[in-house]
Amino acid sequence: MTAAVGRAAAWLIIIVVMLEFGLVVARYLFSLGSIWASETVIYAHAALFLLATAWTLQINGHVRVDIFYAGTKPRTKALVDLLGALIFLLPFALALLWLATPYAARSWAVFERSQEASGLPLVFVLKTMIPVFALLLGLQCVAQIIRSAAILQGQKSG
Repeated sequence: MTAAVGRAAAWLIIIVVMLEFGLVVARYLFSLGSIWASETVIYAHAALFLLATAWTLQINGHVRVDIFYAGTKPRTKALVDLLGALIFLLPFALALLWLATPYAARSWAVFERSQEASGLPLVFVLKTMIPVFALLLGLQCVAQIIRSAAILQGQKSG
């Protein structure tokens, strides 16, 4: 599920690049602007990062300082991943889910829209991506904990 959501979200980069290019051309060549298009870029950019983060974790594509980690044995890497997931990642995902769910619910209750007159009427959808992000990240964290535990128990090679 994480990979499918991440791959789908990755296509948003095309929307971000094309719209931003169009906005820059319209602004500097024709002195035109569009709040709707500008907000679409912001929404797509946010969705890209919020929905693709768990997939990035799954494929081990996140940024880390590899000075010590890169040269270690698979079991040591699994221990570092397990402790990092249990101490930092899972509590963060759970806290964010707990805090962001009412935040998104309040936005849905009033169908929150942009403060700009010609902006997008979808702020509630944007805010919903925050608990979705936390849920996807939490699920991927649990998968990482299980994978690391299996490596430490010798059931899976690193």
